[in-house]
Amino acid sequence: MNKLAKKRPITKFKQLDLSGYYTYADYLTWRFKERVELIKGMIFKMSPAPNINHQFTSAELFGALYIHLKGKKCKTFHAPFDVRLPVSRKKGKVDTVVQPDICVICDKKKMEKQGCNGAPDLVIEILSPGNTKTEMRDKYSVYEESGVKEYWLIDPAKQAGIIYSLDKKGKYIGSPFFTSGQQMESKVIKGFKFDMDQWISGLME
Repeated sequence: MNKLAKKRPITKFKQLDLSGYYTYADYLTWRFKERVELIKGMIFKMSPAPNINHQFTSAELFGALYIHLKGKKCKTFHAPFDVRLPVSRKKGKVDTVVQPDICVICDKKKMEKQGCNGAPDLVIEILSPGNTKTEMRDKYSVYEESGVKEYWLIDPAKQAGIIYSLDKKGKYIGSPFFTSGQQMESKVIKGFKFDMDQWISGLME
């Protein structure tokens, strides 16, 4: 556990050393209201409350997945929902815990009361003005490294989406961009399609 966490309870975000290294054990002791993620021990403060297009997009995707998966073994979850990924900057330490906007888990053994322990089958992240380039780059890296089979990145501002799929070498291959007049279709969640026109028509200008 990080030395700072041992010295005193962490009840305020400003008590953290943002240049320090933290683990999931530290993360569980934090009692402040801000939401954070850990990527290989580094703290990433999550954006303030998402805007209306982010919320609408999340609701559309989660609702469509929930209906599609009802009665099936795979389950869908939305943030806030902790996902511990099997990547680490220090061997033997659990130091990566993220909160994807939406994820789908098909292995029941990975589902725990505190969230998901292992790589989901599908992760969906929705871009918002608060997302940093570093955050998105590092998330892409840990999703790929941990074996998330399929990663969707949705951009409400550009009304577009892209699908990254793991190849046989464990590297992501990106699809062409999907936009109006098209459907995003999952290779991992069989039969799941997301209609871009229906989604775009509900976005606010």
